[in-house]
Amino acid sequence: MALAGILSDADITAALAACQAADSFKHKEFFAKVGLTAKTPDEIKKAFEVIDQDKSGFIEEDELKLFLQNFSAGARALTDAETKVFLKAGDSDGDGKIGIDEFAVMVKG
Repeated sequence: MALAGILSDADITAALAACQAADSFKHKEFFAKVGLTAKTPDEIKKAFEVIDQDKSGFIEEDELKLFLQNFSAGARALTDAETKVFLKAGDSDGDGKIGIDEFAVMVKG
């Protein structure tokens, strides 16, 4: 997993454990627990590139739904409600997707 080089396995495990239940995912808590908020802009950009599965330069709704699986293949998909809240939180320009700058702001937020 490409994120393993950026984040610690223990932090990933703890962050995923905290949001195992449906509708328990909170992006700010997750980013802090997984250690992303403490990372450099370059490391955050690398994480974005992993999450941007289709390499479009944006994280779209379908990629957000499978967001947790970037951290562990066995992780659950986000619920539709979680996905919509996550997208709304990150999509500051209203284009329906999250760009690298929006993602960086969301991580540091």
